[in-house]
Amino acid sequence: MPLFFLIPLFTALITGYCCQKSTDEIANIARVFTAISFILSLVLAPWQIQLLLLMIILIGSNKLLRTN
Repeated sequence: MPLFFLIPLFTALITGYCCQKSTDEIANIARVFTAISFILSLVLAPWQIQLLLLMIILIGSNKLLRTN
């Protein structure tokens, strides 16, 4: 299983951590870069990981809908 999707994921995590408490203009640009990196890592992830995330989301949303 290729692990190329981890590169943008870790880049996004590091960027988000570094600009967490900053309110400057560069922090807003870093937040946009973080969001794009997360989306890119999800696109590059193998289908097994994408399927696992989909199952987690479906199970979590069913539990939330039952409580309402």
